[in-house]
Amino acid sequence: MPILLFDIDGTLVRTGGAGKAAMENALQTAFGIGELLDTVPYSGRTDRAIGRDLLRVHGIDPTPANQVRLQEAYLAQLPARLKSIGGNVCPGITELLATLHPQPGVALGLLTGNVRVGAKHKLGHFGLWDFFACGGFGDEHYDRDDVARMAVEEMRSHLGREIDGNDVWVIGDTPLDVKCARAVGAKAMAVATGWHPIEELATHKPDYLFADLSNHEELLRIWK
Repeated sequence: MPILLFDIDGTLVRTGGAGKAAMENALQTAFGIGELLDTVPYSGRTDRAIGRDLLRVHGIDPTPANQVRLQEAYLAQLPARLKSIGGNVCPGITELLATLHPQPGVALGLLTGNVRVGAKHKLGHFGLWDFFACGGFGDEHYDRDDVARMAVEEMRSHLGREIDGNDVWVIGDTPLDVKCARAVGAKAMAVATGWHPIEELATHKPDYLFADLSNHEELLRIWK
């Protein structure tokens, strides 16, 4: 049984920067920050790590209380940002998930740096949330590898059995998606629909690499 763990941003959907805008405006409104320093990387990282680093570089102690305060402000702003900025579903994704979801031999999950509620906001905005049974999220972890371990454990619990790493696929658009796949003994499928060009992704040696996920016949052949 193939177990497919999908990243969200840049893999399933592109939000046009809604998440980044919501996070940074949350920092400003919750802590009274004026000018923002654009020095914190977002790509492939967890919301928890991004929030911690945003607080640090702006001179705010990243205590648990301050991290919760930032996260709550972010989640309060995210739905409106998604509506105002727009974005789109990545090529072929809606049709691919609709094909995979009813298949009895396929398990669909998420492996994302988004906190769970943020993931639900983003995928719900595009009508994709209900395709996924469970997943690993960025609520508790700073490291993407730990999110991968969480996703595998959640899928193991969902399926009620042990999982063979050879059956697990991590599908994502960043080098960190490839790295975290290796951390859990999974196969890595990289897709260049996010912020990393296909030439860069190739240097990280994923098992498969695609410009997008619109070639459903080829994907189903690989995952069968």
